Amino acid sequence: MMSILMVNEYADFNMFKELLDVTDGNLASHAKALEKEDYIMVEKRFIGRKPNTRYSATALGKTAFKKHIDALENLIKKF
Repeated sequence: MMSILMVNEYADFNMFKELLDVTDGNLASHAKALEKEDYIMVEKRFIGRKPNTRYSATALGKTAFKKHIDALENLIKKF
């Protein structure tokens, strides 16, 4: 989810489902965990009469994700 939000201003639930090929429950669980850590912001709204949940990365989330990627790159460089 974070990698998608790093290159997009926001993504909605359906976009994540399509790109990640995960179940609704799995996606909701991950979103809840990221929201709990203040890594993402969740916006619930309606488009016409249909509910739409939109996610965006917070500054804290972007920083944490960059640190995570840096740590992975450093680990790879050791091999």
